[in-house]
Amino acid sequence: MKVRQTLRNGRCLRTLISAKIFVTLKPTVNDPQGITVQNGLHSLGFDMVDSVRFGKYIEVNLSTNNADEASAQVEEMCKKLLSNPIIEQYSFELDTSSD
Repeated sequence: MKVRQTLRNGRCLRTLISAKIFVTLKPTVNDPQGITVQNGLHSLGFDMVDSVRFGKYIEVNLSTNNADEASAQVEEMCKKLLSNPIIEQYSFELDTSSD
């Protein structure tokens, strides 16, 4: 397990699982930021760039060593706050590897 020291209310806690969350626009949603970046890359000579989609990367450290519990919590976080289910989709990875 990945162990990190975190502070909560001045107390040290062990963080055992890190969640890496990726939030992107659904494929059917127009991405003006992606189009702007694609045009910029083309103007810089990166002609092989076919398309660009923008999104968000969020890292959440969880004080648990239970992967099922962590997965359920991250799923709920994504549904309730971290993504807009109307226009965005999300995926996540749990990092439970040792350092």
